[in-house]
Amino acid sequence: MRKKIWAASAVLMAGVMSCPFTALADSVEKPYLSLGADLNQKEKEEVLRLLDVREDSLDDYMVVEITNEDEHTYLDNYLSASVIGSRALSSVFIEKTKKGSGIDVTTKNITYCTEGMYENALTTAGISDADVVVAGPFNITGTAALVGAMRAYEEMTGEPISEESKDAATNELVVTSELASSIGDSDKAEQLLALIKEEVLSSDVKTEKGIEGVISDCEEKIQIELTEEQRQQIAELMDKISNLDLNVEKIKEQAADIYEELSKLNVNTEGIFAAIKAFLAKILSFFGF
Repeated sequence: MRKKIWAASAVLMAGVMSCPFTALADSVEKPYLSLGADLNQKEKEEVLRLLDVREDSLDDYMVVEITNEDEHTYLDNYLSASVIGSRALSSVFIEKTKKGSGIDVTTKNITYCTEGMYENALTTAGISDADVVVAGPFNITGTAALVGAMRAYEEMTGEPISEESKDAATNELVVTSELASSIGDSDKAEQLLALIKEEVLSSDVKTEKGIEGVISDCEEKIQIELTEEQRQQIAELMDKISNLDLNVEKIKEQAADIYEELSKLNVNTEGIFAAIKAFLAKILSFFGF
């Protein structure tokens, strides 16, 4: 599903940087490369191999590191310490691409987060038109890599991402990953969150009841039955997303792979039948049937 990426640039959050953003004119001269601060030499060599970077050419990149402390700063609200881990290992490249090309993600040795989950979350962060590669030296969760991709985008474009957007994107990545693990189907989890997000933003729903109605409708369309806890987690996430300045058509353009799969499911048609069924049920109930 993903195209091969020949050149890319990336950065994970680096608190040690002296200023939050470099000038755009300077940032595009060198690609970005971020490495987990706890990679040993052997692990570093493996990550560089996966990212197609020669160690003797690192001077050609803007290289930064992310620490485990950085990971916990963004993830502690959503994941247990055992999932986050005690070593920062995720590494990322990100390359800005032509307008309208969308977001394309490739993962290598990442077990917890799929490519589609990253795509969904990156659109929530307001990121557009980028090729992203996420890699680990061996199988790792990859949860911290989202922070790196967001930071890289800020560095490359000179456009800051709000803390609210970063939080919502991180929240979305974790919620989708946990749902996928629960139902045993990553594709359906990605599609459900993408569809709910689309409908919430399209209808400008902001009330708790309205968001709950959208979630219920999308369950029918994707044919997933959520638990009450899962519905609550998604509702809280969508409350955050509904208050962001996001364009639904741009989101569909940027995560085109996911929305193309949704179109194949004829979810709109299914939604009509579900609505008719619910309407008839209410009529029958009214007359005591």
